[in-house]
Amino acid sequence: MSKNFELKQQVVGEITRKFQEAKSVVVVNYSGLNVEQATALRAQCRAAKVDYCVLKNTLARRALDDLKITGLDDVLTGPSAFAFGMEDIVAPAKIISEFVEKSKTETIKVKAGLMGSVVISAAKVTELAKVPSREILLARLLGSLQGSISGLVRVLDAIATKQSEGNAAPAEA
Repeated sequence: MSKNFELKQQVVGEITRKFQEAKSVVVVNYSGLNVEQATALRAQCRAAKVDYCVLKNTLARRALDDLKITGLDDVLTGPSAFAFGMEDIVAPAKIISEFVEKSKTETIKVKAGLMGSVVISAAKVTELAKVPSREILLARLLGSLQGSISGLVRVLDAIATKQSEGNAAPAEA
């Protein structure tokens, strides 16, 4: 085996590992981004713990074939960059969608996405970006639970107060 072939196998193995470990992946066409825009996008991804990288389509196809994931072959044409969400499912979609809105140009386009091993369309990636972050959802849940518990405490307190007033001795005249 040639050294080049072994190197490519190693790279495909690393890409396969990224696809396996990622909770979600967004595939984008990044052609037309200037250096300043690309640097800004990478910085946003890094801050959100999203791994953004440009990969060769053939190597990405091999990694996806190793994982038996189908449905992205028609998308893996032209320049492709991948945003791997290792911790948060929504983060890659949110970052890319916000970047597309802010740039107001057609320089970067969402091609498709992956949630686990399920391929999702560009439209579904955009919908996913509209989902609130995990922290916001947890805060809403906590607020709902706290409101319910507070209401229960008020009702129980009112019942206890009413009973104690009913048991009080009548005042003498």
